[in-house]
Amino acid sequence: MNTQQIADRLVALCREGKYAQAHDELYADDAASVEMEGAPGGGLGNVKGLDAIREKGRKWAEDIETIHGGTMSDPVIAGDWFSVASGLDATYKSMGRMPMQEICVYRVRDGKIVHEQFFYNT
Repeated sequence: MNTQQIADRLVALCREGKYAQAHDELYADDAASVEMEGAPGGGLGNVKGLDAIREKGRKWAEDIETIHGGTMSDPVIAGDWFSVASGLDATYKSMGRMPMQEICVYRVRDGKIVHEQFFYNT
């Protein structure tokens, strides 16, 4: 798949809440995930490797009590990079209700996502 196809598939899966499926289908084994410095929730942090990304996703999902709503824009493509604007209004066990808006930036190499980075207010 090319960058546009990967971006479109990621957005479709995320809009359905199928984050684990997105990791399984679209991420490289050596992918990296980078959070904002000073991010709330502490424990998720930056990780490298698909297994660590899966575990990070599992911990994030485990902390959610209720999802009140969410959005994800269509992707913007630039070569091997794409970005989406994402919003989630959720109640977390660790933080209470926390609506959040972020820009998510991804890099694609050899038909897989190799880097994701999230930008949001902390």
